[in-house]
Amino acid sequence: MSSWLPRGLVMTAVHVIARVLLGVAVVEAPLNTTVWKTLAIGAVVLIALIWGGIDGVADARANPDPDDYADLTVRWLQAGLLAGVLAGLISWILGRFVFAGIGEASLFIELIAGGSFTALLVFVPAFMGAAVGRWITRRDQRKNDADDDWSVHPDREAEHVAS
Repeated sequence: MSSWLPRGLVMTAVHVIARVLLGVAVVEAPLNTTVWKTLAIGAVVLIALIWGGIDGVADARANPDPDDYADLTVRWLQAGLLAGVLAGLISWILGRFVFAGIGEASLFIELIAGGSFTALLVFVPAFMGAAVGRWITRRDQRKNDADDDWSVHPDREAEHVAS
């Protein structure tokens, strides 16, 4: 199974669940629509950010040389595109036949505009999370390498202090 497929399917589920909960919340408390929308988008972004960060840390630990890193950009772009198209299709079906509160856009609008927005909600935070995860791991690896250098050559510490 491709590594982007489970990410895309999980992010599809996260987006659809957030959208259904948003529809229910807006119907129940229409005066707080902005708060509910912010929370729904925040949930999707936060999950993508954390998962991307975990991917970045795991990749940096598996490949100490940055030239050997896996292509997380394409992995998360594919996952975002899959999540966008599937979430748009599922949301349209649910809005058309099950929940009237989650939107009344046409299928074309759901797939193109909604899908693009969802793809960006998944891709951009995951990409940023992967970059930060790799940076943190590289920083820790460089710090550990520096500590190892000082312990192997204790006379270097004296030279460093003297200069």
